[in-house]
Amino acid sequence: MNKPIVEIDAENEELYEHYRFEAGKGQQPLRVDKFLMNLVENATRNKIQKAAEAGNIYINDVAVKSNHKVKANDIVRVLMEHPPYEYLLEPENIPLNIPYEDDQLLIVNKEPGMVVHPGHGNYSGTLVNALAYHFENLPMNSSERPGLVHRIDKDTSGLLVIAKTEQAMTYLTQQFADKTSEREYIALVWGNVKEDEGTIEGNIDRHPKDRMQMAVFPDGDQGKHAVTHYKVLERFGYVTLVSCRLETGRTHQIRVHMKYIGHTLFNDARYGGDAILKGTTFTKYKQFIDNCFKILPRQALHAKTLGFEHPVTKEFMRFDSEVPADMVECLEKWRVYAKSHNAEDEE
Repeated sequence: MNKPIVEIDAENEELYEHYRFEAGKGQQPLRVDKFLMNLVENATRNKIQKAAEAGNIYINDVAVKSNHKVKANDIVRVLMEHPPYEYLLEPENIPLNIPYEDDQLLIVNKEPGMVVHPGHGNYSGTLVNALAYHFENLPMNSSERPGLVHRIDKDTSGLLVIAKTEQAMTYLTQQFADKTSEREYIALVWGNVKEDEGTIEGNIDRHPKDRMQMAVFPDGDQGKHAVTHYKVLERFGYVTLVSCRLETGRTHQIRVHMKYIGHTLFNDARYGGDAILKGTTFTKYKQFIDNCFKILPRQALHAKTLGFEHPVTKEFMRFDSEVPADMVECLEKWRVYAKSHNAEDEE
């Protein structure tokens, strides 16, 4: 895999870029160690300060100390003498659920809890580690990740298409860019969704205060255009099962769009869905929710169907997957609860 190398001519040595961030135009002056703490997952203040002391943190190509203030439009980079671990890809014999495969592509039904590609804090056990073991010479995408045409979050289950040839990578990637692919997810969300169906539009970008979250910017002044079409499948009173069809594919799109309209995904810890957002104050109800969280210890989101045009035959192919057992069990508990308690509709 190509490594992100930066030449430092003064000392005639190579440094590897581990992180690169551009401060937004509204960035208020902030110490670089605090700035990076908000952006780098699992980082500690101590590690960042040690990196600064070692001369590994750069702002606009100048090494800085940890108390240097980041300002609007600054380019902040972390450079090290060794490549990022995510580029040291180790093939791993991890079983994969492959519903379909031919000489151009394959479909993977990803289990919840599996990270799609190596990154900070997740250098092994990923889908890419498994692909590297099971398949040779997969084409690289624009981010130097073998085979990946698109991705889904660690705790989201469901279907992914993997390219096996350069032709397939180019053809499939273009379909996702042109919005001609089909992607339908099912999600359990908090609250009783008022309309039977609807469309959510709103640019998505990093949350200005919590950089681990994404946020909607409805005025379109920043972020990337995002469109989600939803349809109610089943109502349980305090929660609703919905189908979400993606027109665009932004990071955390369904999770952040549903929260934006007041319906955070059930047990989505990153967006506050792991608390009781709708329901009663009764102890038995709290116990019921706790039991649901134990059965489904992740956000209630599954990539159920996937459709695209085959890169060689030009046939439109559509794949469907079963809802995973943890979601099925949680939904059944809600059906029983809704029938026995006749929970009143909540706005």
